[in-house]
Amino acid sequence: MKMDEPGTHSDERADAPAGGEAIDHASAQQLETPLSIDDEMAEINKLLEEDPDDFQAQCRLGELYFAKGMLEEAETTVTKAIETAENIRAQMSQSLAMYYSNLGTIQATRSKVEEAMGQFKKALDLNGRDVLALFNLGRALYDKDQYMEAMPLYERLVEVTPDDPIAWFQLAKVYEKLDLRNISDLHTIDAAIGAYRRVLELEPQKLEAAFALMEVYMHLRKPEEAISVMETAVENNPDEPLAYYNLISTYEKVKRFAEADKTRERLKSRFASRKPSESKGK
Repeated sequence: MKMDEPGTHSDERADAPAGGEAIDHASAQQLETPLSIDDEMAEINKLLEEDPDDFQAQCRLGELYFAKGMLEEAETTVTKAIETAENIRAQMSQSLAMYYSNLGTIQATRSKVEEAMGQFKKALDLNGRDVLALFNLGRALYDKDQYMEAMPLYERLVEVTPDDPIAWFQLAKVYEKLDLRNISDLHTIDAAIGAYRRVLELEPQKLEAAFALMEVYMHLRKPEEAISVMETAVENNPDEPLAYYNLISTYEKVKRFAEADKTRERLKSRFASRKPSESKGK
């Protein structure tokens, strides 16, 4: 069998039409020829009609404007490219922060607290307003008695979610802890009272906040305020025995025994008048 001589084509290629090589060469030359500035601008404008948020195309168009000496158009176009890219980066940062927060929540649920805290910190580095990271990192720090570190997280959280009673409740607890002299030199008890009252504005039935606020007032030797809080708690939770018990206890602590007895009778009367099926259901 005779092999092809060097520099020759096989029989299959030998049958190609004459002039084929010239056509291929012309096509290659056409492909390698760069577009003129005007032609490239026209092509980019077509791309931007299809995708106005293509920041790479916007930036290239700005470069072409600059090359043509159209400085105002160049500045406007590149500025738009930057704004578009920044918006995309912000969206990506928020998404990535959410992923870190989700991972931290999973790890915290698996009792991997230190690893979880690391994920929440990464989330906040990307998005300082990530609600899940703010709450969970603050909670982890609170559980470690690191109240000073938890405070700014919860303060930021109530700025982001001003109508969330849970966020205000956590902040109130932090303020209350920081007012203790063995913990800090801060005077945050008024801030704690304000935060507890904000919780009760948002969720009047939240007995946990009412009880905590009552205890703060009793500690400050302000029994009238404590009684007022518990009387309001009973009004807002008429079917909750714990509200009555705490009001009775508060009355008795300040030696207002007649009011304590009256409240006790109200409690007995209210629950004695229930139908047996209602009591059983409760």
